[in-house]
Amino acid sequence: MSYPPDRYHGETGEISASFRAADAAPELVNPSGTRTYYLATGQPTGREHDIATDGEFGLYHVVDLAPGAGTGTHFHRSMSESFFVTDGSLRVYDGVRWRDATKGDFLHVPAGGLHAFCNESGEPTSFLMLFAPGAPREEYFEGVGRIVAMGEAERAEFFIAHDSYFTDLRVDPKAGD
Repeated sequence: MSYPPDRYHGETGEISASFRAADAAPELVNPSGTRTYYLATGQPTGREHDIATDGEFGLYHVVDLAPGAGTGTHFHRSMSESFFVTDGSLRVYDGVRWRDATKGDFLHVPAGGLHAFCNESGEPTSFLMLFAPGAPREEYFEGVGRIVAMGEAERAEFFIAHDSYFTDLRVDPKAGD
């Protein structure tokens, strides 16, 4: 295994680090109280605490995901997705079985990998989501709340535009331990 090709070609380094304070406000607050912090986005968003990674990755902290919230089984064609539980318990599907992920547990899903998650704990849960490379997931997070009002064709177009391919695979999150 070798390192990737150089991306910086200077001799002395440069001042280019970015910092986000822990008390920065979340970029998205859902009616359920779930807060999403856009810690690092693939491209600049123009928001106050913007840290962009030039497409390398996107990192999001989902805080207090409400009980019962989650996604159906899906995959992404262009990016991997990883989950790191920071508080509580998150039920994650790895394409084979459901697992109860608790604080400190990590799930990585390569591009094409079936996965899902839901909060079955009855208590709010928090976790980090990492997408690589950094796709514009902010538009997805902000638009997903409107999908119930969309027609079937518009909903399908929304998911395809955001590299989210939901399958007709129905898997009970209470099964497969």
